[in-house]
Amino acid sequence: MILHLLNRSPASSGVAHEMLRTMGADDRLLLIEAGVYGAVEPQAALFSALEGRCFALLEDLASRGLTGCCASWVTPLDMQGFVTLTEETQRTVSWF
Repeated sequence: MILHLLNRSPASSGVAHEMLRTMGADDRLLLIEAGVYGAVEPQAALFSALEGRCFALLEDLASRGLTGCCASWVTPLDMQGFVTLTEETQRTVSWF
């Protein structure tokens, strides 16, 4: 299982599409930095197939005024949750 970290908005880069093509069935996605824009519609639709495996860093959501705006399949996560995800996965891949 791999934890994918996406720090770019899906609206501004094709990196999200490239990342989705490489993701395995058990892999997880954490949206960080500008990537948290992907947690909000309409960009969030891109990640709808990742329900239960798609997370957004709460601190980055808050810094952009997006707290409480996530799509229903995106789970907001604090820093402790981020640490837990890294402990649960075998490796981490950053997409930027």
